[in-house]
Amino acid sequence: MIEIREILNILPHSYPFLLVDRVLEMEPGKSIRALKNVTYNEPFFPGHFPGNPVMPGVLIVEAIAQAGGILAFYSTPEENRKGKGVAFMGIDKVKFRKPVYPGDQMILHVEVLKVRQSGRIWLLSGRALVEEKVVCQAQILASLYDW
Repeated sequence: MIEIREILNILPHSYPFLLVDRVLEMEPGKSIRALKNVTYNEPFFPGHFPGNPVMPGVLIVEAIAQAGGILAFYSTPEENRKGKGVAFMGIDKVKFRKPVYPGDQMILHVEVLKVRQSGRIWLLSGRALVEEKVVCQAQILASLYDW
């Protein structure tokens, strides 16, 4: 399990854009399962939408991408990841299935599909689930870069 302090050292995000609270399990080079606790205190809820708060789809996709970035980072040999960060390069095949509300716990599942350019480019398949139901799915392209 990876806690928030370690996640902050991997991803170049901070509040309010860090969207992974904890890594629950991971098999480097294969898959990750991470957690995002969705709370009403997040700054987007008052405006999206007043009286019916819904997490913006773009942020659900970003949470999947961040979990994928953690997976790509830890799947890279330690000697090759020193001084490196992970960047979101592209997205494809996005589908939204259900809304996400304050109080939900999103479980983020991401799997490696392909690795290119000696481990610098990662094609990942991800899903966000709430109560074991898929709320979003997407393919993500990520890259390691000099931090």
